Amino acid sequence: MEISRKNLRSEVLERIKYVKTCVMARELCLLVRTNRAILEPQDVEEVCLYISNLCKEEGCREPSELCTKATKALDSKDEEKYLELCAQSCVKCGEAKRPQAKKDAYVA
Repeated sequence: MEISRKNLRSEVLERIKYVKTCVMARELCLLVRTNRAILEPQDVEEVCLYISNLCKEEGCREPSELCTKATKALDSKDEEKYLELCAQSCVKCGEAKRPQAKKDAYVA
């Protein structure tokens, strides 16, 4: 019974970590991209750097670097490059680790 409880606890903690990092990063990215017309450049830069740190915390180096590069493109007033890099980061983030759903084992 105790082993089962420990395994379940481990799974739940992994899902919590995933939501705290990956899910939040994707949601924030979507919010920034869909509302960029009303946000100030410094708002976007601040949120993008935060997203980059969330990705880095989860060990997703490529989305983190793309998000950082998008911020630099925004600084240089290259909105087209910013949008391209931001979109790539979101796609990479979507391909990132997602906790596997628990499969019920059938025991006869």
